[in-house]
Amino acid sequence: MPHSDSFYSTTDLSRKSGDIIAEALQRPVTITLGNKPRLVLLNIEDYERLLRQSDHRMPGTIETMPDALISQFESAVDTYAQDDEGGRS
Repeated sequence: MPHSDSFYSTTDLSRKSGDIIAEALQRPVTITLGNKPRLVLLNIEDYERLLRQSDHRMPGTIETMPDALISQFESAVDTYAQDDEGGRS
């Protein structure tokens, strides 16, 4: 996705919304507030591409881990420990 090279203030957005929207259909447009970037307008295709590329993994704890996954994890640790002990002799 192209980087936003176009910056407009929120005042510009209220005054030139049609032009800014037309530009945002072609490439991302940054909206500033107090000279700081605050929003990005982008077309739906770029937005959907970002969603597809995002990482949907959720952090968890051992308490929330399913029992089957805990068993797999324990088995993998045991196997690793046995292999490591075998390599030290």
